[in-house]
Amino acid sequence: MTTLLLHPPALKPGEPPLGPAILLAALRRHGIDSRVIDANLRAFLYLLQPKRLATAAGPVLSTAMKRTLRHAPDALALLCSPGALDSFPRYRTAVGYLNRALGLYGESAERLTLGDYSHGTLSEFAPADLERLASGEASTLFRDYFENELLPQITAMKPCTVAVTVNYRHQVLPAFELAGMLRQLAPGLRIVGGGGMFTSWRGMLREQDCRFSAFDHIVFGPGEALLPRIASGEGGLAYFLEGGNEIDFRPDFGSADLGDYFSPLPVLPVGASRGCYWQRCLFCPEAATPTHPYAAHPAADFPDLLLDLRRRYGVSRFHLTDNAIPVAALRRLAARRDDLAGIIWHGFVRFEPALLEPGFVEDLAVAGCTMLQLGLESGSQEVLDRLGKGTRLDDAAAVLERLHRVGIASYVYVMLGTPGETEADAERTLGFLEEHAARISFLNISIMNLPRESALVGEGGETEIHSSVLMDDGQPLGLYRSFKPASGWGRGEARRFLRRRLLASSAVREILNRIPPWFTSNHAPFFRPST
Repeated sequence: MTTLLLHPPALKPGEPPLGPAILLAALRRHGIDSRVIDANLRAFLYLLQPKRLATAAGPVLSTAMKRTLRHAPDALALLCSPGALDSFPRYRTAVGYLNRALGLYGESAERLTLGDYSHGTLSEFAPADLERLASGEASTLFRDYFENELLPQITAMKPCTVAVTVNYRHQVLPAFELAGMLRQLAPGLRIVGGGGMFTSWRGMLREQDCRFSAFDHIVFGPGEALLPRIASGEGGLAYFLEGGNEIDFRPDFGSADLGDYFSPLPVLPVGASRGCYWQRCLFCPEAATPTHPYAAHPAADFPDLLLDLRRRYGVSRFHLTDNAIPVAALRRLAARRDDLAGIIWHGFVRFEPALLEPGFVEDLAVAGCTMLQLGLESGSQEVLDRLGKGTRLDDAAAVLERLHRVGIASYVYVMLGTPGETEADAERTLGFLEEHAARISFLNISIMNLPRESALVGEGGETEIHSSVLMDDGQPLGLYRSFKPASGWGRGEARRFLRRRLLASSAVREILNRIPPWFTSNHAPFFRPST
């Protein structure tokens, strides 16, 4: 009895997915024959085949599109080779060709890029739209790939159970279309939905008893314990299933074709933890409705996990996928710096005071750390305190200085439009970025989305939010709220400030121009600015 794990489109195809690799390891430990298909990667490769691009382009081509089609095969070959590291302008040009080529697909409502997918008339938060896709009444631009390549491949495998992992909103619509096609192809097939998106919907699905026709079971939370039971044919299992607290960290990438990913060098994702150890940021869904119970890999053994993965798969570069790498894990990596020679890694951390301890970041650099992603959010201490961020701006400035000094790149995240923010607060953020621009390698600037269950709309936010409502009554699975700020400074004002002030700053623009297009933080470690 074969169990198939599917990773649906559409996400950046830069590295193999971690979730299916964790589940594959769990199933194989139980002696269950299991496979993984990264349908996301395969869909991109399918759509970028020269003959398919030519068909999608049609007979009448602009000069720019002729150039795009001529260069797309070489651009893909470059992006998947170390040669992409030789020249950032050449890399950027190659990514541009591929992205323009993908723009040929879909009707006017759909948009596919190297970084995401969206549909202008179907919502991933509307159960009626999801059922339209599952029934075949509506479709996505991935249907041709599903019909002509993926479904025949699945049919040949003859699986008894198919688990579809959906962790991001850009995967939702294609995942439901694919699950519906599988249901119509093999009515007796057991189809299981799981992953972060389903878990984010837990309360709403249970409250409304919302069941999807394409799925036999929906698993909320970690699936390492439940999926082997489902795959073994255990009867009597409910439609909605709680994954429990059994969490594993050791992935199995044996099914991954590492050389096919859109990356100059292979990178493996791995986590030192799941969930967030802080869980106090009022703007973050992990604080209100965490998708996983927090758990951490034993810190003392985490360096050995990296060493074992390198030995098994011949890959030395790792993306640590934690919401924030625990300080205990960082300490063990630093302590094992000599053992980790040749290993390279990057990931998210908080602006922890521990990073200011003498010699700590120096040891992290020797232990292979090339880039740290850090959520600054705001250059206003009042905003940080109101959001429960737990960051002191003086510490943040000192951490950036130390990272810069030892050659660890910093990828800093800033968020405008939070409840209670004023224009003066936004100016303080701009001032912080300009003052410390020489020590900021890369920068992400966003406008806040207010999580549906955020504590900011409760007692703690009464003075900052005048009123809030769900984004759209027709999208009952929506994860965010729109809100009217009490101060009059909201998302619209923040967006104008971003356009007129932040993006007009030469210091900010210089940082933004260094960001690898579309692949952003995934490829940023390959193009660190020289210190």
